Amino acid sequence: MVHIAVSTMFFHEYPLDEGFDAIGRAGIDSIEFWVETPHFWLNGHPVGELQARLGEHPGFSPVNVHAPILDLNPCSVNPRVAQASLAYTAEAIDLAERIGAGVVTVHPGRRTAKRPPGGPDYRRFEHYVDTLRTAASGKRVRVAIENMERAVNSLLSRPDEARELLDREPWLSFTLDVSHAMATSVEEVTRFIGLCGDRLANVHLSRTEGGRTHLPLDGSPRGRAVLQALAEAGYAGAITLEIEDRNFDHDLSLEEKVILLAREAAFIRSEMG
Repeated sequence: MVHIAVSTMFFHEYPLDEGFDAIGRAGIDSIEFWVETPHFWLNGHPVGELQARLGEHPGFSPVNVHAPILDLNPCSVNPRVAQASLAYTAEAIDLAERIGAGVVTVHPGRRTAKRPPGGPDYRRFEHYVDTLRTAASGKRVRVAIENMERAVNSLLSRPDEARELLDREPWLSFTLDVSHAMATSVEEVTRFIGLCGDRLANVHLSRTEGGRTHLPLDGSPRGRAVLQALAEAGYAGAITLEIEDRNFDHDLSLEEKVILLAREAAFIRSEMG
């Protein structure tokens, strides 16, 4: 049976206990804990509090983690930015291991200038992958790298790029960001599933429409097509709702968020069982 999670950044303005309680009320199975969730990120990273709040929700299992990415870029031309990004990512892998997470998702970085990546950018990326490999060594948590949207300076935005990396790094898993791929086409999403499905550890689920990304599925035919492709591929990992709450025409109340998530979960279960 499908395992539905939600990114904690959907509850950006709430403390951990309120956000976790709301997720439970929505009938969501678990969470993807974004390390940059403000209540955690801006209060000294209180791991003890996080563990206590998770202890109050033992049904949230397995928990997944998303490494920090805001303001960061592990492939930055600025060596201090790159160094900080590598350090934060390694710390996120350690955090994921400490809280017993199943998967930690990381971003691949990008070329700093809005120009196609070249040799120096790919060398910085390889150094990043080396750092990830070292940080993951001896740990139970799976490290999964995420595809990016197609942009001039993107790294790892095409299915063939992701497959090539996975073939080179047999320890590495893959997180499919549906919205990023759907910005190209639904067919792009299915190509990722077809090429990388054997290493798929997490799916960030939302849709792209009219140039806006990370929208709720809302029963859309495009969302249905993606869910059916995942079901046909036999995917049985986490499906993580990654919805941008700033896409709505007003600030959603806590109860509106609960209702939206419950509706999204019901749609997913109706399509995948």
